[in-house]
Amino acid sequence: MNLASSSLYENAFSGETGESPAFQAPPGNALVLVREGTNGTDNGLALLLDALGRTGKPFFRDNGNDGFIDRNDTVIIKINSQWAERGGTNTDLLKALIQYMVGDPGGFSGEIIIADNGQGMFGSERRGGSLDWDNTNAKDQKQSAGDVADYFAAQGHRVSGFLWDTITRNEVREYSDGDGQDGFVLGDTVQPANIRISYPKFTTRYGTRVSFKMGIWDEDARQYRSRALKIINMPVLKHHSIYQVTGAIKSYMGVPSNSLTSMSPHQSVGRGGMGALMVHTRIPVLNILDMIWISPDHGPSSRYSQAAAKNMTALSTDPAALDYWAAKYVLMDAAKAAGNARYASLSPDAAEPGSFGYWLRLSAEELRKGGFPAIIDEARITVLKIGQTP
Repeated sequence: MNLASSSLYENAFSGETGESPAFQAPPGNALVLVREGTNGTDNGLALLLDALGRTGKPFFRDNGNDGFIDRNDTVIIKINSQWAERGGTNTDLLKALIQYMVGDPGGFSGEIIIADNGQGMFGSERRGGSLDWDNTNAKDQKQSAGDVADYFAAQGHRVSGFLWDTITRNEVREYSDGDGQDGFVLGDTVQPANIRISYPKFTTRYGTRVSFKMGIWDEDARQYRSRALKIINMPVLKHHSIYQVTGAIKSYMGVPSNSLTSMSPHQSVGRGGMGALMVHTRIPVLNILDMIWISPDHGPSSRYSQAAAKNMTALSTDPAALDYWAAKYVLMDAAKAAGNARYASLSPDAAEPGSFGYWLRLSAEELRKGGFPAIIDEARITVLKIGQTP
């Protein structure tokens, strides 16, 4: 693993002023930025996002630069919300991301949607996900994702939540077909993953019409604005009892509808289905992995007593590279320490069917077939630790 953690790069990315060279991964490498010693309520995520600019690709697109987010975009923050306690994305980290966006001195005039599909099944109460759990993954364990949305909405920002569970059994057509209803659009079955593609289409609290695949519907022009919609994928790292690891790729199980496709998406995970889903719907512009508290066993649910504090956050444009590094260097060690007898199956280097490494490779192959970099060669993953502020 290429791990750049010298004082040179710590200084370059800690927010200090001075002569510090910009950093770029070697050609053909995936770059993973990591922040240690963070709890979601501090400036850890802001430092990570600021560091993107030092890599040559800043968070916001300004003056023709190669940034991720335009200031008038509609941004879906895709979280994990099917499980309460430590099983869902840390809402302090979620709040920090939104604050970074709306509080930027350059201004943000777009819209932010906090979303997930708990499929209306399973979950902590056996009825799917919630954006309003009373026992959440946060310092204030009453702070739900819905509370975070309301906090910013009360300040006049266009921030809302949309639990796709509420529409996951509604089959609809696209806006371009004259269908204005909320629900899920069904696509083709993609081989060899054997996944029936599906994705949400819905109207937000502010009247914005969103197709996860096609983009933002402009009723006057009768066309989609694809580039106006961006996805930030923000899962929590945890063990999964069937598929070994929930991370950036497995997080996309919160995009399709299981109910309308005979459980096709969930059954396809081990065949690389989530990689295929990303390719055939919309790939995230950025993946932010919550590793403040992780679940080394008992996943995908994780009670407070079952979680391990790692106080880390990482991000990458490459979901496969991010999952590779996090599984190998964070989750596996924690699983072994927790007595998870099957910790070796969490290895991204494992090759046998039923292991994480097996379906990670299939997912990466689907991404590469779609034209997206998906690097799981350890020698081609550059990991940069973002230094501590004084």
